[in-house]
Amino acid sequence: MTSIERNLQGLQARMALACAQAERGVTEVSLLAVSKTFGPDAVRLAQAAGQRSFGENYVQEGVEKILALRESANAETPAIEWHCIGPLQSNKTRLVAAHFDWVQSVDRLKIAERLSEQRPDALPPLQVCLQVNVDGGATKAGVSPAELPALAAAVARLPRLKLRGLMCIPDPVEGFEAQRAVFLQARALFDRLNAEGHALDTLSMGMSDDLEAAIAAGATLVRVGRAVFGGRPARLS
Repeated sequence: MTSIERNLQGLQARMALACAQAERGVTEVSLLAVSKTFGPDAVRLAQAAGQRSFGENYVQEGVEKILALRESANAETPAIEWHCIGPLQSNKTRLVAAHFDWVQSVDRLKIAERLSEQRPDALPPLQVCLQVNVDGGATKAGVSPAELPALAAAVARLPRLKLRGLMCIPDPVEGFEAQRAVFLQARALFDRLNAEGHALDTLSMGMSDDLEAAIAAGATLVRVGRAVFGGRPARLS
């Protein structure tokens, strides 16, 4: 058994316990393995251990991995679902629209419009989450809670995109209850949008150090890198 397989088994057990403590079904929360700075071989090991969804922060690095793994795939290789989870600039939207399945970091209408225009017609709609700056960090990406409803309404109208939910990356805080309180703010925004008529099903929040609190607050997707792959190597060139 590889270390990645052991890590995935341990992480799934940790998630299952968190779901039980939150009185949620284990199938209600999925794992996104954050593979940034790890090469295709690490992704293949995780894929062989049953992991299907992978997140990339750096667009060019992610596209290189997507192409490498696609080239080595065969009919028996389960498909990988690729998520772009890093800050997205206008000059990278075409690459993302052409190669990724999901974008979780949309926080401006301009970016969503470019993704919509550049998504190839032959591909399924690009699945989109809006990144919300839920705790008001001054240096962080994300739409403000006040501006979120208008952005959600505008993105939902764009062709070749499918609005699926929200993503947040709050500043680290100490203690389960403090972490949960921040995540509950994102859950409240998620519920509000659904009450306004959006059919959202994805609340992406929680990482290696706070996934239990995120699951307790209603996360449907946790983004974990270190607990899957170990300490990060230097970024790929």
